Amino acid sequence: MGGGNSSENSSQQNIPYHQPISGCSHSHSYPETNYSAGAKWIKGLTHDRLNVFVGGHFGAVNLGHVLFTERIDDDKHVQMVYWSAPGRSKPGFDEVMKVDKKEWKEAKKGLSFGPSFHLKLPSDWDKKYERIQFEFDPSCEAMIFETDGTPLQGITGGGGGDRRVDFIIPKDARHKGELDIVIEVSCNEMFGVSGIGAPDPNRYFNLSSADLVVPNEEAWRLMWDFTTLRELVDDLPGNSILQNLCLVTANKIMNTFDIHDPERTIKECRKIAEDVFGEGWEAKGADIYKEGLGKGKKAQVWGIGNCHIDTAWLWPYSVTQQKAARSWSTQIDLMERYPEHRFATSSAQQFKWVEQLYPKLHERIKEKVKTGQFQLVGGSWVENDSNMPSGEALARQMIYGQRYFRSRFGVTSKVAWLPDSFGLSGALPQLIRGAGMENFFTQKLSWNNVNTFPHSTFNWVGLDGTQVVCHMTPVDTYTAQATVADVRRGIWNHKNLESSDTGLLAFGNGDGGGGPLNKMLENLRRIRATGNEHRELPVVSMGDSVDDFYDDIHKHTEEGKTLPVWRGELYLEFHRGTYTSHGSIKKGNRHSERLMRDVEYLATLASIFKPEKYSYPKDTIDTCWEKVLLNQFHDVLPGSAIGMVYVDAEQYYAEVAKDGHKMVHDALSALIDDSKNIGVPTSYKDHKAAGGCLTVVNTVDFPRLDTVILPITGSGEQQIELDGGWIQQSKKGDRAFAVVGAPGRGVGGVETPNLVDGVGATAIQTVDDSFVLRNASVEFKITKGRIVSLVDRELGRELIPGGASGGLVMFERDTPPNWDAWDTEIHHLETSKPLEFSNLKVQEVGPLRASLAADIAYGQSKIWVEANSRPYIRFDAKVDWHERHKFLKFELPLDIHSDIAYYECAFGWVSRPTHKNTTQEAAKFEVCGHRYADLCEFGYGVALLTESKYGYATTGNVMRVSLLRGATSPDNEQDQGEHHFSWAILPHQGHFFESDVVKAAYAFNSPLPVRHVNSNLTESLLHTPPFIVEGAPSVILDTVKRGDDDDFSSSSADKTIVLRLYEAYGGHARPKVKISKYIKVSKATITNLLEEEIEEVRLMRAESAEEGCCIALSMRGFQVVTVKLFLENTADGAP
Repeated sequence: MGGGNSSENSSQQNIPYHQPISGCSHSHSYPETNYSAGAKWIKGLTHDRLNVFVGGHFGAVNLGHVLFTERIDDDKHVQMVYWSAPGRSKPGFDEVMKVDKKEWKEAKKGLSFGPSFHLKLPSDWDKKYERIQFEFDPSCEAMIFETDGTPLQGITGGGGGDRRVDFIIPKDARHKGELDIVIEVSCNEMFGVSGIGAPDPNRYFNLSSADLVVPNEEAWRLMWDFTTLRELVDDLPGNSILQNLCLVTANKIMNTFDIHDPERTIKECRKIAEDVFGEGWEAKGADIYKEGLGKGKKAQVWGIGNCHIDTAWLWPYSVTQQKAARSWSTQIDLMERYPEHRFATSSAQQFKWVEQLYPKLHERIKEKVKTGQFQLVGGSWVENDSNMPSGEALARQMIYGQRYFRSRFGVTSKVAWLPDSFGLSGALPQLIRGAGMENFFTQKLSWNNVNTFPHSTFNWVGLDGTQVVCHMTPVDTYTAQATVADVRRGIWNHKNLESSDTGLLAFGNGDGGGGPLNKMLENLRRIRATGNEHRELPVVSMGDSVDDFYDDIHKHTEEGKTLPVWRGELYLEFHRGTYTSHGSIKKGNRHSERLMRDVEYLATLASIFKPEKYSYPKDTIDTCWEKVLLNQFHDVLPGSAIGMVYVDAEQYYAEVAKDGHKMVHDALSALIDDSKNIGVPTSYKDHKAAGGCLTVVNTVDFPRLDTVILPITGSGEQQIELDGGWIQQSKKGDRAFAVVGAPGRGVGGVETPNLVDGVGATAIQTVDDSFVLRNASVEFKITKGRIVSLVDRELGRELIPGGASGGLVMFERDTPPNWDAWDTEIHHLETSKPLEFSNLKVQEVGPLRASLAADIAYGQSKIWVEANSRPYIRFDAKVDWHERHKFLKFELPLDIHSDIAYYECAFGWVSRPTHKNTTQEAAKFEVCGHRYADLCEFGYGVALLTESKYGYATTGNVMRVSLLRGATSPDNEQDQGEHHFSWAILPHQGHFFESDVVKAAYAFNSPLPVRHVNSNLTESLLHTPPFIVEGAPSVILDTVKRGDDDDFSSSSADKTIVLRLYEAYGGHARPKVKISKYIKVSKATITNLLEEEIEEVRLMRAESAEEGCCIALSMRGFQVVTVKLFLENTADGAP
């Protein structure tokens, strides 16, 4: 049969086979068949791929490889010499440039450290390249100067997100071919030397780069394009249209880029990016922010650059001076390159440092303030703590801040700015408005560790009912990085979109300064371009001010009418340990505030009554106040800075004490002829032989009757006559005790005490080894080392519940999970150990002063306590403290039931719960108070008074005051060593509102100065009190000072006196302020804190010229009123 029919095979091959014709008649070229695998992607893998386009393991073959076109670092082109400042000194620019050139040494890359540079550019670079820059990376912070001392920009070395090492060579230097610059290197990173920890004194930094480089500008722009696309992919909702478009676009860019043909492919990649950003978007530059908003639409997220610079924290004040100059010079450079850039900053103190140390930079800042690019916010001296400063100190923060801004820049801040303070006093809204502001910015409450704060934009109403518009940025940070996530968070995290639909994006590296980087500004342009093209992204705006942002809120909320309201303090549920950390700083603050009050009052009187021999020391007063205000910075006063900060702070307090006491002495010497201090111990015999008498000066506005300690020794008798009265000699004979009295704002002397039933204070040891202190009001008993009884003698009421005891308590595990110096957590309350007084003995037996002495040994620490009986039970403690992560408190259980306790705050009080019904109430297990805390019920109460402590708690019926902590970070020696402090127990009949607790606490913190006078006391002008407040026992005259705008260079110039009063209990009052006949008042006005006239007050003159005049005021609860008295001439007609 064989292989088959050949003709048949041939015919089959010629049969025509036809492809079936599709029934589709569409004209487009969509193929009918498809044999490919398809374009289905694995989205997650494509997403992950974006991570390898710049740098990293594939840096040799990705975009990172072509970011720089040229790089040279040889001696021919980069010549460096350096000089190192001795020790930790920080000499100014002019001082450094005067150093003998022989002391300068040659510097090279790899140097372990500060350098002067001569840069020589290759001759062909100027015309060949778009940009040439000097890359200087010392691994730490630095600043570049012109040779005449003009700061040009800051440097932040290292590899972190705050890295800024490129200095653009100016055009004139490019044309010239060379440039001389000076670089100051500061051996610290953005966050100090060792981060949140004690600085390492042996750490060195290396000069890792000192290169002339040519960046590939188009490659950098592509990198920024790609960065924005990545952020959009990462942060937009999954599977949205825009997110998928961004991912597709980024993937195309990666596929298009060719490391072997970068110039062509980079251009193609950038064109691909326009699929998201819009065609030709980059050519619009800053004008991109003028597009994309149709009629009636507005931007939702307002961008404002800032660089929150902690005035001290992980670095001392001297480093902050450099940080401010570095940061602000850099921002001026960015303003020149990015016209839309607006930069806001606060803290007048930092501006004063720059003015003093960098005058050329100060002038550049003034120019940018005029253009509106450099914006002054805050209106305060520093970004202060607002929990612990007194009301007057909070007022002075704003007074000194606003006056500085006005005097140097002609600007009054309109927005108060405290983004990082650890809780905010309810006194602030009234003070903010009084200082010329009506808006407030903060964000720290986003750190709450128990409850989420419910608002973003709201009316914050203070103690007295005054309100400010508060914006708590929904971005939840003042150091945003200007990312897509930041912009989106400005809206989706906003808690009040029903009433206000805008959020402030405060972006830029902060805490350690720095501020915005150019990559942030580039990113925001791309985000806005995207927002202009696609509605899945909130629209971000640039080019407006912080004031504009708040004006927009006012406009769209009917001046706040549609906003929610928050009343009272903004309590931070975090950082509660800051009320106690670094006890010596708390003491320095309280004592300095009181001293400055006394200084101003006495200096005012001396300058008015004795102008021929005394001039008001305005400059010295201002210097002292500025030091006190500086130390109230929100990481200094709270105790959360490194140890070297407190060396400076303690020195400032010592200087204030020295200058303040001298000013008090000088004023009293002028006011009271032939008077002198009695600080040196004097025998009773010598005192009597010297003649004259002792006098006390009462600087508060209510009468005082108190027991004082006199340095009179060796009488040999327990009770002796003195100055028409009598005194009690101490058992050791080394001091004496006297009862002294004085009217409000007047003088007095030793008085004969009115002992009830002939019996004064007593101290005894009972047969059962208990110890009892007793005075006319209270009986106090210690048994087995604990306080077991506290009896109101008049009522016969026992105040300590049966079986309970009070005294010192050690909480043995004060170990917060984070932020050691800042935090104490609720768990520490579970580790209490009651401490027992030991070695008890009767120290003084009375009748003017009776006291017990005891000591306590615990671990490596020793505590000495003396409890003495006055109208209250006073405790004076000396503690040699050597504990770590332990918490010492005094606690007192009371037979009093109340759901709330009262704590003094600035210009008033705040009530807080004693129970834990809700998490909001439970979170307040440690709170801040000033001079008193009070627990009361109808008809009775007990207060704890302190002279230097701020931490309190009342849990159920147990009151506590916090005394000492032992954190070890960031200061590993915090509170180690000797401390002296006092507190007191004050039982009182009547509710807190019916009591004199406010005045008792005031007096407890105001020791009466005692002087020896040779002449008759009645001849003193102080014999007649210059000011008396009548008809309103709840009103306190807190401050008496000269007017800030007085001319103190001439004794014949017009004179004014400023009075500041506040209502202390929370109710309406109608006080009358009586003014002595020796103060000739021509006019009286109500002013704001800046002493700008609001309205004139009618002067009511008495029929008799002997009675002077008075003014009548009407005050609401907690209101602060400033009165300015215009004087006719100096006082005359003294008796």
